Amino acid sequence: MRKGLMLLVLGAVVSTAGVARAQTDVTASVYGAFTAKSDGNGVTQSPSNAAGALFEVRHIKNPLVGFEATYAFNRANQSYTSDSLVTCGAPCGNIGYRFSTHVPGNAHEITADWLASFKLLNLRPFVLAGGGVLLNVPSASVSTGGNETTSTQTQAKGVLVYGGGLDYGVLPHLGLRFQYRGNVYKAAQLAKGFSSSGQFVHTAEPVIGAYFRF
Repeated sequence: MRKGLMLLVLGAVVSTAGVARAQTDVTASVYGAFTAKSDGNGVTQSPSNAAGALFEVRHIKNPLVGFEATYAFNRANQSYTSDSLVTCGAPCGNIGYRFSTHVPGNAHEITADWLASFKLLNLRPFVLAGGGVLLNVPSASVSTGGNETTSTQTQAKGVLVYGGGLDYGVLPHLGLRFQYRGNVYKAAQLAKGFSSSGQFVHTAEPVIGAYFRF
């Protein structure tokens, strides 16, 4: 009985030491970016769904204190649609026109996140929250219909990040990371001829990747 109790206590101590040991890892992942359209300022703004790549450097000091720095890239095409009324006088009255444009572009995101986690066998569930900068970069001038074009502009927006996931250890220093990340930020105005919707939008990102742990 006493021997069994001692073994149980020893096992708990070893397990706790394993959880508390500081560790650092680097991760490369792929994800899907899914953003809902938004309406405001007389404009409907429709981001395209896209695939992207995420790179993380993560340091876990203890179960409640962990940090990571991330860089993410994905295509971030935006469509803008605006309806206008034009008055031409008595013969025709008011005529409605719909203007639209599609802006091809890329999104670069840099964040710093806090995370909490715990180790259970070869699994490590975690949650995270943080923030950073989302840089939206158009790749070309665009048409508004007919022969008219509108210039584009790069915009940087603050972004709030939250999420959670699970690390699955495959080998002592290698494993898989499954996570969900949510981004909240204000819609960008990439086409100068169109206002943005002015709304806060949400991008959902299911992520899968592989990590190397030092």
